[in-house]
Amino acid sequence: MKNPKKGFSVRHPFLFGFSLLLMAVALLWGAAAFFHGKVDLFSAGKIGVVNVQGTIINSLPTVKFLRDLRRDDSVKGVLLRVNSPGGTIAPSQELYHAVKRFAEVKPIVASFGTVAASGGYYAAAPATKIMASSGSITGSIGVKAEYANFHQLMEKVGVKPVIITSGTMKAAGSPFAELTPEQREYLTALIMDMHNQFVDDVASARKLDREQVEKIADGRAITGREAKELGLVDRIGGFEDSVTVLKALCNIEGDVTVIEGPEEEKPLLKEILGYFGITPEGSATGDGLIFSY
Repeated sequence: MKNPKKGFSVRHPFLFGFSLLLMAVALLWGAAAFFHGKVDLFSAGKIGVVNVQGTIINSLPTVKFLRDLRRDDSVKGVLLRVNSPGGTIAPSQELYHAVKRFAEVKPIVASFGTVAASGGYYAAAPATKIMASSGSITGSIGVKAEYANFHQLMEKVGVKPVIITSGTMKAAGSPFAELTPEQREYLTALIMDMHNQFVDDVASARKLDREQVEKIADGRAITGREAKELGLVDRIGGFEDSVTVLKALCNIEGDVTVIEGPEEEKPLLKEILGYFGITPEGSATGDGLIFSY
């Protein structure tokens, strides 16, 4: 009597085992994607959550992430979660323009955490809607330049620095020399130009009269409740309220799939300095003079 025909698993054990392995990997990948919000089998749509955290120094990861979400047709809108005391000027402006470009295509709701001030507010200004808790700290519209001056200390220890420049303004802001009246006037004009850009952009984004914005653009910090009264914030509410508003703007009902980012690793020292509002980089002149919002 002949033996029954051997099955595929017996005749090709290697291929059979490899097939099982592929199936197991596919199942594990699918389960992981499902539980991490990457698969939307039962959701009504996708929204992005874009985090702006800490001192704004490098805007590129956030700008790229916003661009990717803007181009992704499956993403219906974005929640911009801001918890930042501000930062250097150009990166804050880059975020402003990235948010503005997104708002021209899809809804984007800014949600303020503990603080969304200065450059943090600047970045969020063009959002479709801005929401803050009544106790969120925001505003602080203005520009500052700061540097340490060791001129008197060096005189006491008998050290006299020699500074050779190609022009009288090149050494403006040097920590080794006092500002001349002309240099002070030059730096003040530079700061006011940056300040006027800030005021112009906020007035344009919020559809406010420029003079109205200028009245509160003296660097003062205000609460979320005050900001709503002044037109800088649309509604009072926290994170969940902001999600509800965003879903309504996107015509989404029910559960949503969330894509959160950008993923960015920061050195521990930079995290600590950022928490205290200290900017370890971003000099605008190369002479130790730092301009920031």
